[in-house]
This record gives sequence, structure tokens and C-alpha cells, in this order.
Amino acid sequence: MPIGMKLTKKAELIDNDSLSNLRFYKYSSIDKSFISNHILRYYWNAVAELMPLWLAPNVITLIGLIFIYANVLCILIFVPDLVGPGPSWLYYSFAAGLWMYSTMDNVDGKQARRTSSSSPLGELFDHGIDSLNCTLGGLIETACMGLGSTPSGAFITMVSCLAMFFSTWETYHTHTLYLGYINGPTEGIIIACLLMIVSGVFGPQIWQLNLNEIIYVPSFLPESVQYFRVSDIFVFVVACAFFFVHLPFCIYNVYQARMRRNQPFYPVLLEIFPFVWASISVVFWFGSEYSDILYRNHLVLFALTTSFAFGRVTTKIILAHLTLQPFPYWTIMMVPIYVAPFLFYVFPRVFGINLFLGKFEVAYLWGYFFFASAYFLSWARIVIDAICDYLGINCFTIKNPVKSK
Repeated sequence: MPIGMKLTKKAELIDNDSLSNLRFYKYSSIDKSFISNHILRYYWNAVAELMPLWLAPNVITLIGLIFIYANVLCILIFVPDLVGPGPSWLYYSFAAGLWMYSTMDNVDGKQARRTSSSSPLGELFDHGIDSLNCTLGGLIETACMGLGSTPSGAFITMVSCLAMFFSTWETYHTHTLYLGYINGPTEGIIIACLLMIVSGVFGPQIWQLNLNEIIYVPSFLPESVQYFRVSDIFVFVVACAFFFVHLPFCIYNVYQARMRRNQPFYPVLLEIFPFVWASISVVFWFGSEYSDILYRNHLVLFALTTSFAFGRVTTKIILAHLTLQPFPYWTIMMVPIYVAPFLFYVFPRVFGINLFLGKFEVAYLWGYFFFASAYFLSWARIVIDAICDYLGINCFTIKNPVKSK
């Protein structure tokens, strides 16, 4: 295929042999959420019925992302410090935007089945958009709770990337997208929307109150518990949910899948090393006293940048899963994150010369943003064109629309 051959001359390999494996594609998912299966599915089905049959599923997915970008634009205009407080309607709009994103994310697959246009591209596009949204959704939550450019704000902004990466890694090995009884795409979205509505009613400052100012704290609990801020408790719960629930289950599911196929398990743990390294690099970068990322309120720019960089990581894994290719360990788009701790942590400590504060770090981050966005978008276009050409489909239109009944 011409497009496939053209792509082999690029940085990424998706030749005809890789594309030919798309014929083995079969989407598989397990969603055990009670809310999804017994409540929201009726809502999603009703919304799907409102969609015209000529509307391509990928357009619906893209519309969902536009709602998130609208939220981010509002952050830049009204609460650029991620603290605020902003006007009440702003936080309601955050909830509406996130809810609409979630709705579109669940309706696109139903639209694909209604229009008989399901394809491997749909899964790649859907989960690719989800990957782009990870840091942006976290950023909106940070602004909603008034966390600002703080370690807590950075954690809430980035933790979704950790969850998404391990879910994608799990799907690569199990060939099934697994969503538990309580999961991020359903219950997590609902909780986030409720928090945004609370911020609209009471203002984001409510999350900075001590626990004993919100509810009654029994006297037998340590006195220090009474002075825990509500936002700190929220961050703690999110951290526990990831490290003690989501992560162990992902690893366990991969372990079971490998055992069923009589394949060794421990070698696949090496696949997570590059991403763990990147996560640790971010911690050292942000934690360095020589870095201005948090102190000068550059968390929004960092989130926009890593949205593309992280999106590149997970879409490579998804593409490898769809085309039955080896697991992609590395991507050039993470190199700036690997390098940053040496520039902004190690170098100043070793040489005692702080050359990289202020304008250089901002320029470095802006350069990373332009590189990441340009590289991701160009790569995405090449891959989409290659798959569309091979399968004989369009990305944003339906070649043979189903006639209305």
C-alpha cells in the first residue's frame, strides 16, 4: 500500500505486514460497573439515538475532546493560577465539559455499531483521545479544587497518566480492556463532576478547610486528623486508589494472562521501566529547588505539553496491540523529560552554578511543547492515513452511511 510504504520512510514503522494484522482485530472489554451497566447505558443509548447516521464515530470522539479544550481555555482566562476563585458558572462549566466528554466517549462506540463502521481505527482514535485528556482532565480538577501549582496540584494533574498507562499495558497483554466495579471512566468522572459542582456552589476554597470545619470528627481520633485539609484527604484517597487498587489489579491481570499462555511474567515488568523512569524524572524536576515549574505557575503549560507526550506513549502501545507488534519500550517524545532532572537538579548540585533558572527553563518547556504537539499530530496523521488507506475507510466521514429508518 502506498501510504504504508510512505510511512516506513518516516520515524515510525507501520508497513504492510503490520497493517495486515488488523484483520485479526476484535474489540474486547469488560465493564463491571453497576452504574455503567444498569443506569448510564440507558442514557448513552438515548444520546446515541439522537446522533444522525451520517455522523462518523471519530467526530463524536473529537467533539468530546473539544469540550475539554474549552474548559482549559476557561482556566487560562479566568483562573490561570489554578487557585481562583473564579465565578460560580466556571466550575459548573467544568462539570458540564467533563460530563459531555464522558458522554461522547461512550456514545462513539454505539454510533460505530449503529452505522456499521466499527474498525481498529476507532479503538486507536478513542483511546488516543483518552490519553490526550488524562493530564487535561487532571488540570481541570486541580483548578476546580484551587490546588494551584503545588505538589498536590501536580499529582492530581498527572496521576491519570499513571492509571491510563497501566491500563493500556494491561490491555496489550490481556487483549481486553478491563474496567472494575469502581473505575475512573465511570465513577471517577461522576465524582469529579460532583466536586466541580460543589466548587460552583461553595467556591473552591471549601477544599482548603480543615476536616473538623466540614464534618464532626470523633474525639477518639488523633487531634491532628481534625486539622487535615479536605484537599489533602482527597489527594491521599486518590493516591491509595491508584497504588493499592488500580496498579495491583493491572499487574495481577497481566500475570494471569501470561500464565494462561505459559509465558514468563517477570520479563514484561521491564516494559514499564521507561514510564516509571519518566515519572521519577518529573518528581525530581518538580522537586528541585532550582526549578521554577511550580513556583512560577507553569503547571498549565506542562500539562498541555505532557498531554501530547503521554498521548504518544499510550497510542504507540495501542497501535502495537492492534497490529500485533512487539511492545514499544521507548519514544523520543519522552527524552526531554528524561533530560530535565539532569539540567534542573543534578547539574546545579554538582557544579554549584544555577544557570538554568527562569527564562531558560521556560524556553525549554515551550520548546518541548512545540516539539511534542507537532510530532504527535504529524505522527497521528501518518498513522491514520495508513490505516484508512489499508482498510478503505475514512476517519471523519462514513463512506456508505446507513439510511435512516
